[in-house]
Amino acid sequence: MSSVAEFSLRALLCWRNTFSATGQALAVASYSVNPDGVAWARHLIDTGQYVLSSDWGEVQPDSGKQNAFLKSHSWDEYARWHLGLTDGARDGTKARYAFVYGDFRRLHRMGIIACQYRAAEWRHKDVELAAHDLLQRLDARHS
Repeated sequence: MSSVAEFSLRALLCWRNTFSATGQALAVASYSVNPDGVAWARHLIDTGQYVLSSDWGEVQPDSGKQNAFLKSHSWDEYARWHLGLTDGARDGTKARYAFVYGDFRRLHRMGIIACQYRAAEWRHKDVELAAHDLLQRLDARHS
């Protein structure tokens, strides 16, 4: 049984097909913009709680850091560090939240760029544009 067939019908209805470079259909989750995540990112930018230059591959929270954060914080606090919500996934699960942009302390410019790039790559236009707007807001503070 394929991995897509293992998802619940509700989650499956939220997936869409896209095509690889070889023309093979791929199932890709669909995402909505997380308004709380966007609002929190704006707050972090406006209050100077960001890092302009970082190695996102090194500072992006891995599963261990996510679990440690969740031990002392609520799901709502965890959610606000993500620009996307996975359509069809339940609140209060890691699967629900996508496109992390910070290290649970500060917003990272490279995190926003990674969100924009990944959203554009997989054609999640609303998340891509939300990340773009945040990047413009951040960069305007330093022009």
